[in-house]
Amino acid sequence: MNEKTANPRTVVGRVISDRMDKSISVRVETREQHPIYKKYVRRSSKFHAHDADNACRIGDLVRIEECRPLSKTKTWRLVEVIERAGE
Repeated sequence: MNEKTANPRTVVGRVISDRMDKSISVRVETREQHPIYKKYVRRSSKFHAHDADNACRIGDLVRIEECRPLSKTKTWRLVEVIERAGE
């Protein structure tokens, strides 16, 4: 009964803020095609994610996954740091 039936949604983005304790803000950019003009347009979304170890810094490329609500705005958690900033 407690088994997960679906894989959690995962996205890759850049850390834009690490000032909060155990939390990060991540910007995820996507490319969408305009329905009429067929030009590709960049769109971005900002997510707050849980970083339990305070491992991330601004500019890091990270993978986050959706989880249960951890606070009013945090419904994502850090899975891995793909690339460190400045390396």
